[in-house]
Amino acid sequence: MHSKPMIAALLVLASATATAAGDGMVSMRSAHDVATTTERLVDTLEAKGMTVFRVIDHAAGAEGAGLELRPTRLVIFGNPKIGTRLMQCGQTAAIDLPQKMLVWEDASGATRVGYNAAEYVAERHDTGPCNGVVEKVGKALQAFAAAASGR
Repeated sequence: MHSKPMIAALLVLASATATAAGDGMVSMRSAHDVATTTERLVDTLEAKGMTVFRVIDHAAGAEGAGLELRPTRLVIFGNPKIGTRLMQCGQTAAIDLPQKMLVWEDASGATRVGYNAAEYVAERHDTGPCNGVVEKVGKALQAFAAAASGR
């Protein structure tokens, strides 16, 4: 298993425009509002051959329950050719698949895009390097978030 400091270092290196929390979540600020960022993300994913399973509008759900929540959308997507390879290296990775990206408006009014770092998922499920799959997933997630955010 990798050490926590090593994972933290990998997360920080994930992107010059992204920030990583200690919990393995990478986030970057978007140049667009939540609706536009979500639309750009879905378009990017579909153009790259990903299956978009669902977009969940948590703010709409909150409103339906008589509660308020800043705009918050979860995009669930994946590609069985890649996800299966990751699960073959560590089957419990299935709990974190398909992939998810969160698009939300933070307390300051900025739109952010966030996702679980591939290295964090690998550490969590002890997949090791998994024949380059972890690195490939990490680069893809970073590219998807950058395309969606306009960064």
